[in-house]
Amino acid sequence: MTDIPRLTVFFIVEPPEYQKLACYLAASLREQFGSAVALVGYCPAGKIGEVDTDCRAVLDRLGCDIRPFATEGRFDPAYPHGNKLLATLEPRDTDYSCFMDSDVLCLRPNRVENLIAPGAVALTPAASLNWAPQAMWDRVYSTCGMEKPDQRLMLMRQRKGRPQLPYFSSGLFCFPERHRTAEGQSFPQVWMDLAQKIDADPEVPKKRPYLDQISLPLAIRKAGLDWHLLPEEQHYILGGRMRGEDLPEGREIFTVHYRQWDILRETGLSRAAKDMLERQAGVRRISQMSKRGAGVGA
Repeated sequence: MTDIPRLTVFFIVEPPEYQKLACYLAASLREQFGSAVALVGYCPAGKIGEVDTDCRAVLDRLGCDIRPFATEGRFDPAYPHGNKLLATLEPRDTDYSCFMDSDVLCLRPNRVENLIAPGAVALTPAASLNWAPQAMWDRVYSTCGMEKPDQRLMLMRQRKGRPQLPYFSSGLFCFPERHRTAEGQSFPQVWMDLAQKIDADPEVPKKRPYLDQISLPLAIRKAGLDWHLLPEEQHYILGGRMRGEDLPEGREIFTVHYRQWDILRETGLSRAAKDMLERQAGVRRISQMSKRGAGVGA
């Protein structure tokens, strides 16, 4: 029997709201993956002392490490959306790592093998790209000294029109930790370098807050990796034009990206989130770790 590669799932634990959402995410990961994955929550170093005591207790009970990472001076001006870039750069000791946005919830039993691909970054197309014309990519690739790829794809919520240049969601992606370029760089290091180049170019339109996603397809190729498209069921994005719709019948949705707790409630999944927290951490609301009161989604 082939050994299953080791996987760390990591996410942002930042006060005030992301720390709470991270607790529900961590509980759902433990519910659906069991002990097959390591869990790490990253908090900006300047806010690590503000992490709520109850959230710390929940994450500790779930076997999730809370680790600080430096943000000061990493982007100029500050770029909070870049926290996932900075967290991705942090060292981990597993074969693969998978970043998930804190507003993600795992719904059914899953396996590490479903999320990883050797020599590739596993991820899904972005839901849409409505904020800039396709001509933007000419400047982006030129800034990074790269040729545009031949591949084209349909975005997740694109129902008509021609396939577009690759543009991926950065809300869930998995990558091999031990891969290195000929220059000795890891995928996260390549990603950060290209993001900084694009960020410094005043001719790239509306690059914030989309800088992480703009640079992601270039970083995958520059690092010498392929992209491996996960089925939508592994990263089903809620809200947007589909807000108010139920989950599609007849499809096994493993993971939802709900963006706002209200959307999770509207979809009827907030109860499932609380049920998993209760089964895995012993409380139905985060605040119940120390007292009775209202927690996220109360």
